[in-house]
Amino acid sequence: MAEPKNDEFLDDVDEAEAQEFEDVMSEIDDEALEIDALRAERDDLRDRFMRALADAENSRKRSEKDRREAENYGGSKLARDMLPVYDNLKRALEAATDEQKEVSGALLEGVELTMRELLNVFKKHGIEVIAPVVGDTFDPQHHQAMFEAPLPGTKSGEIIQVAAEGFMLHDRLLRPAQVGVSSNPS
Repeated sequence: MAEPKNDEFLDDVDEAEAQEFEDVMSEIDDEALEIDALRAERDDLRDRFMRALADAENSRKRSEKDRREAENYGGSKLARDMLPVYDNLKRALEAATDEQKEVSGALLEGVELTMRELLNVFKKHGIEVIAPVVGDTFDPQHHQAMFEAPLPGTKSGEIIQVAAEGFMLHDRLLRPAQVGVSSNPS
């Protein structure tokens, strides 16, 4: 009778291979988990970088807008303070009679030159005069109604008197034109 084969060493090889397979799979699982963690960290850092980049771009745009507004409208307080100077020069020129113009011609010419120079400075800095005339339609965006009165021959909302001119600084209202408005019923 033949002796049974002793295959125990094969069982040991199978067990060793199984153990090695488990070790390799464990390492692969650990590496896969580590790779997944690194990918998640990379994605998080990419997201934070993109947000920081967007914030920086928004800050740049905001500061550029603020700079432009400061350049265009930074002198609005000074411009408002100069409006009474314009009003007084205009009143001085309008108050001069023909007799005074003959006697004080040089003085009035100096006032006119000063008025022109003031208007040139206004124009240079984007200040425009709002000069409504009698008969224009009242515009609440540019005019301030100082009074309302019924005046025959006019329509309701029509300007019947101009008390003071208004001014715009670029696209902003510095001072509305002060006007009287007809209140005739339609």
